[in-house]
Amino acid sequence: MLEPVRIQFEDFSSDDELAALRASSPRIGGIATFIGCARDFSAGRKVSQISFDTYASMSIAEMSALRNDAIEKFALLDARLVHRIGVIGAGEQIVFIAAGAEHRLPALQACQWLIDELKKRVPIWKKEISPQGDAWVTPHP
Repeated sequence: MLEPVRIQFEDFSSDDELAALRASSPRIGGIATFIGCARDFSAGRKVSQISFDTYASMSIAEMSALRNDAIEKFALLDARLVHRIGVIGAGEQIVFIAAGAEHRLPALQACQWLIDELKKRVPIWKKEISPQGDAWVTPHP
């Protein structure tokens, strides 16, 4: 069984994540998802890879708190947050967020809130690797 909050090196399956979310409650009527992918261009530079690092136990704790906050704030039935770390190539998946609620509006609102808050609150550091040199990126919403 997939844990609903994870930090991992390997890629994730959005199909598996959605199946786990749907299996959590037959009352789910609306699901909103966000998948973040590595871009090959940023701040005027070609980017070949992105390296993500974290303090895993702290990140998991904060992601779990975010999940709990979203469930309460938006009356969700379930939510899933997965973030990859390590070196990720351009075009690859980085982050998966899914929110399940009885209706679409709270699911949509929660999904946006979760990705915005994850970027603000979770200690995951990002370094873009390009032919012009590597650059640490400051998080922004």
